Amino acid sequence: MSKEKVKKYRGSRTCGGGTHKNRRGAGSRGGRGMAGARKHHIMRSTKLGLVYGKHGFTSKRTTDRKTVINLWELDAMVKPVEGEAKPLNLYDLGIEKVLGKGRITKPVIIHTRDISRIARDKIEQAGGTITVA
Repeated sequence: MSKEKVKKYRGSRTCGGGTHKNRRGAGSRGGRGMAGARKHHIMRSTKLGLVYGKHGFTSKRTTDRKTVINLWELDAMVKPVEGEAKPLNLYDLGIEKVLGKGRITKPVIIHTRDISRIARDKIEQAGGTITVA
């Protein structure tokens, strides 16, 4: 309230709020506490920087996943060298496991943390070697 309004209401019992029974409960201020923060007090909560909705939970299934690469992707990464095996350290590239989907046509030397049985067989058939650390 401005100073003039305060001065005007000095001495009056209800300060312009109607009868003495008005402005009694929490309904006059739109509820108690954070009531209506997503409804009729949305601007108040937006200014306070409150964020509503699902947040703060990540599933165990998504956090425990390994970074993987398939053989067809590995084959595309390796540049052909005349019958010579090209060494690749996959763990330095951030890849934790090699899976056996696709074909590998070039011989490679792979350093990795984990490899599937099918991928191991296909790499050995192509003339490559695997070292698991």
